[in-house]
Amino acid sequence: MCEFCHKHGEGKTWYLRAENYSDDLLADLGRRKFIGDFFETLPARYPGMVRGVEKLERAPAFVQKAVRRGLLRKQKAHHFGQVVPIEEIEKILGFANSVVRLACMCRKVTVGTEQRFCYGISLDPGELELIRILKGINADYLIGPETKGLESLSRAEALAAFREHEKQGMCHTVWTFEAPYIGGLCNCDGTDCLAMKFQLRSRLPTFFRAEYVAGVDHDLCSGCRECLRLCPFGAMVYGPARRRVSIDPGRCYGCGICRSACAKDAISLSARSSVPAAAALWT
Repeated sequence: MCEFCHKHGEGKTWYLRAENYSDDLLADLGRRKFIGDFFETLPARYPGMVRGVEKLERAPAFVQKAVRRGLLRKQKAHHFGQVVPIEEIEKILGFANSVVRLACMCRKVTVGTEQRFCYGISLDPGELELIRILKGINADYLIGPETKGLESLSRAEALAAFREHEKQGMCHTVWTFEAPYIGGLCNCDGTDCLAMKFQLRSRLPTFFRAEYVAGVDHDLCSGCRECLRLCPFGAMVYGPARRRVSIDPGRCYGCGICRSACAKDAISLSARSSVPAAAALWT
């Protein structure tokens, strides 16, 4: 299990514990301020973040190592995530009382338009407290000219949307705002998502890998290669000699979205702890 499962989950999967989504955690004034500052200042801070990353990449190896270690420690305390497969998304939606789809801050910065790939979830049956906070600090971000307001979704509608995001090549993630409070669910890709850009291109960890690793049953695989186009982590390869797809467990993040493209059901997920080559890989 990942570090958060031991620290915030009492030895169980941390993002499946309802108390980590509770409005009781959100009542903390420090947490509310962090959320406000995060959404208000990210667009302005992004250019400086990019310059800082580029400067780090040119620094000596020992400096890079020290800085990355410090940043990782800070991220885990404030704003950190984990990849989760669709089965876990369904479980999370199962105990949520309200689901609201909202604009993705990352895409607002990188693309410049509103893209609704983020979901706020709460145990509060009424209006989501997180949304009240965001509306209070930056209404334009949430209900800009391109939209008619926030979308309240049923569990079934939200799950259908997540399945559609999979077909578009996005992996699902959960995110904290001052751990262990989980503020919502996102759908990430390597092109426009800031977290994945920093994680994969700059080796600045922003989220844990999933609790799982994908594998291919070569007896079922037809070699169609449809799954390759979905993997955002470059973990899948096609072998011309065997005409089959294989998955590198060392690169697999266990998102499982490759399964949605497999007509033969040849891809399955296994617990990360059961795969020696990946058991210790979390960031």
